[in-house]
Amino acid sequence: MPRPDVELQGPERATLEDIEAVNRLFADAFTDRYHRDGMTGVRVPYLNRDIWRYAIEDAGEGAKLWRDAEGHLAAFNMVHQSGAEGWMGPLAVRPALQGSGVGTLVVHAGINWLKRKGARIIGLETMPRTVENIGFYSRLGFVPGHLTVSVTKELNPRPAAVGLPGRRLSRTGSERIGRLAACRALTAALAPGVDYQRELLLTEELKLGDTTMLDGQDGGVLGFALWHSAPLAHGRAGEEFRVLKIAARDLPAFRALLETLERDAADLKAHRISLRCQTAFSEAYAALLDAGYRVHWTDLRMTLPGATERITGPGIVMSNWEI
Repeated sequence: MPRPDVELQGPERATLEDIEAVNRLFADAFTDRYHRDGMTGVRVPYLNRDIWRYAIEDAGEGAKLWRDAEGHLAAFNMVHQSGAEGWMGPLAVRPALQGSGVGTLVVHAGINWLKRKGARIIGLETMPRTVENIGFYSRLGFVPGHLTVSVTKELNPRPAAVGLPGRRLSRTGSERIGRLAACRALTAALAPGVDYQRELLLTEELKLGDTTMLDGQDGGVLGFALWHSAPLAHGRAGEEFRVLKIAARDLPAFRALLETLERDAADLKAHRISLRCQTAFSEAYAALLDAGYRVHWTDLRMTLPGATERITGPGIVMSNWEI
């Protein structure tokens, strides 16, 4: 592993006690990135503490941070693994230390950890307009793939009750274990080896959101979506319903799931719903636009050669590689 030009301590595992320092470094580093890209009016806010708790606990042993010689936070990398799927994000280096080799150290540490854990997919997302970032990750072996397009839709107070009935995981009672297993089976059938069960459970435990499911007649599920309704930014109201993971057996199930999610969002009095769509699913992307969703943001998906995503059949699996 390359050595940076500055003395560092770590990596060590991030804990909940590190949230304030991680939050500050995250806001400073990404604000600096936007300013260097010419967006001088942008100031990245601190994130909700509960969102950071989700990121740290979801990453587990992969929540890594480094300190300088004085013990101050220098960099961090939240490295996540969902079965065969491994990804890094967010990760950040203190602005004053960028260009010193710290970023290379941080990313290599994440790659090596995921390889040791047996991840068959290793990737991250970065802003496509940021050529410095794309060049940096390319030098570390990542290659660009498709875009992840964040789309949003403004909601009416209560949309009409159409589409297939859905159920929330938190309301399944004695059937909960079986419904979790059905969600896991659907994901594995569409994206072999991928498992989002930990994220589903952690979201419910931290009361950040829930999982909406469409039941199939065969005892399985036609589709499910993991979503958060807790505010993303510190001190802001929870007005947005954010879909983090979505799996659907086919395009009709995807469309039906969207309608059900919009009803759930309206029930929570959310003003808008957002979803991060990987453009590899071109028909699903077109379906989102037909349903009134509008493009809000874009990120570039990058993976290591030989460690790319594979989807089987007509199914759709969308997975956020950001928090």
